[in-house]
Amino acid sequence: MQRNAVYLLLLSVVALIALGTVMLFSTSAFAQDSHGDIYYFVKRQVLWLGIGMVACVATSLTDYHFWRKTWGIWFGAALFLLACCFVPHLGMRINGSWRWLNLRVVVFQPSELGKIASVFFMAWWFSREQVKSGSFLQTLVIPLAIIFLPMALIGAEVDLGTTALIGTMALAIMFVGGTRGLYLFPILGGGIAGLIAIIHLIPERAARLMTFLHPESDKLGKGLQQWQALIAFGSGGIEGLGLGEGRQKMLYLPYAHTDFIFPMIGEELGLRATWGVIFCYLLILFCGGLIAANARDIFGKLLAIGLVFLISLQAIVNIGMTISLLPNKGMPLPFISYGGSNLAACLFMVGILVNIHRGGLPLVMPEEGAAILGGRAIPRF
Repeated sequence: MQRNAVYLLLLSVVALIALGTVMLFSTSAFAQDSHGDIYYFVKRQVLWLGIGMVACVATSLTDYHFWRKTWGIWFGAALFLLACCFVPHLGMRINGSWRWLNLRVVVFQPSELGKIASVFFMAWWFSREQVKSGSFLQTLVIPLAIIFLPMALIGAEVDLGTTALIGTMALAIMFVGGTRGLYLFPILGGGIAGLIAIIHLIPERAARLMTFLHPESDKLGKGLQQWQALIAFGSGGIEGLGLGEGRQKMLYLPYAHTDFIFPMIGEELGLRATWGVIFCYLLILFCGGLIAANARDIFGKLLAIGLVFLISLQAIVNIGMTISLLPNKGMPLPFISYGGSNLAACLFMVGILVNIHRGGLPLVMPEEGAAILGGRAIPRF
């Protein structure tokens, strides 16, 4: 299984990308802002797919220790680009959030680089010898203070979902890296409380939260997307209405080609297809865990855990949001939703996972009377 983990990982990613491309053909023709071209979003997604594939191949061939040596460059670049989002004529404000940079040639979200750079830092920090002492300062205060920098900039963009995503990833790496649970649980509780407090200070986010708690109160306003998403799932049933036959994409369900593409899969392809999507994400999580478990060193383990956590948690949040288990939050479904910078970033992370697998512990077949432990043959006595 260790040997085949990377193949199952890549197979799952290819299947999700293929499904996402097909669904983008089906849904984006009815999307607003298509500039009169029904293939506008498809063309841009294919362009980003090409960029992401080049990045995936490049990172799969790059020794993952390169990211350990250069983490500071990526972290600094991420902070700089995140700050540029607030510069006039560079940053773009869409739906009340300053998340995009418009460089004329390309428009992208610096928060995608911020997520990856945060993993680089956390993996580097907790792979250092000095952290093994388990001191309060080394394992909690300093890493939280540093990781707070990108979180603060992303939070100021009013992208609370990505902020929470980075914070949760950081806590996961801290837990695996040796930080005591006694330290982490109060931080987790305080983070949740702080997030709720910030939400209540932003009227639009507070309205989304209240709509989630009382969905019948605003079916045509803040609750429109989630209500229409549930209608899409119900209309599709088990078999689905057929590819291209969905009705919610006809401007009934806003952003059907981006954050709410999962309900469109349910409406057109049915319950079996949605379960297939969830199974692919579970495979990514499982195979990523195997790659992390068999990494050659602690940096590789923490790096793999952080990257897999980002992809998997993002999928969990998107699916949970579209089926009304979580409040509405603008977060794309990895490899499927329209969103070029997110697709390229996810493929970038997959390439790193492939390289960690390539440099992992060798699988040694045991001789008679031996057992396998951690990828090595251990004689039995």
